[in-house]
Amino acid sequence: MKFVSWNVNGLRARLKKDFMPAFKALDADIFAVQEIKMQPGEAILELKGYKQFWNHGERKGYSGTAIFSRVEPQAVTYGIGVDEFDSEGRVITLDLGENFFVNVYVPNSHNLEWLERRLTWEDAFRNYLRGLDSLKPVIVCGDFNVAHEPIDLKNPASNHHSAGFSDEERGKFTDLLNTGFADIFRRRDPTLTGAYTWWSYLRKARLTNAGWRIDYFLISERLIERVAAATIESNIFGSDHCPITLTLK
Repeated sequence: MKFVSWNVNGLRARLKKDFMPAFKALDADIFAVQEIKMQPGEAILELKGYKQFWNHGERKGYSGTAIFSRVEPQAVTYGIGVDEFDSEGRVITLDLGENFFVNVYVPNSHNLEWLERRLTWEDAFRNYLRGLDSLKPVIVCGDFNVAHEPIDLKNPASNHHSAGFSDEERGKFTDLLNTGFADIFRRRDPTLTGAYTWWSYLRKARLTNAGWRIDYFLISERLIERVAAATIESNIFGSDHCPITLTLK
């Protein structure tokens, strides 16, 4: 089974040019998108063979997630049970029978001005995933808005105290992994440099590959032996993020 995750940074904009060619080429069984930035009815997708699950944020033009799945889930859950975050459309969970599949768009700490809010999120989301994992294995993907280790961004020294690479955010990501989850791309390629999923629109960052790896597939440790591939599709353009994939045997 093949999974794809992509922060599209505005789905309506991507639909005008970039989304459907990438969607068809990647040929996923389950395709998760983040930061759709749209309200119900603002775009109609014709995706033959796919069920569509949407979690629109209440604030117009902000946040939101969606999942397009060939697999019929046993149940679908929206949010994590915390109103402050659930109103922003950040999480969709599919119960796939053997596993849970979670699509997430993690709040940005915005120059660390929202760091306390971000840390509150981290604890709530970790507890949510732990609860799922106690029932059956979990696959979680999305934009986590953090580069975990220095290898995960081009300029770690100059960004040490920046949003997305603060000690606090990185520490919370470590806490999440320590509850029984594997960052599967880094587990398979622990020393690979230059592997990024997001590039600023400024200073030709993508052209020079001055990026950050902030999009992840995390899986319950007991799923690791089933992983056939985990890739970063940096050749796909359109958003300031590129898609990432996970294939399970």
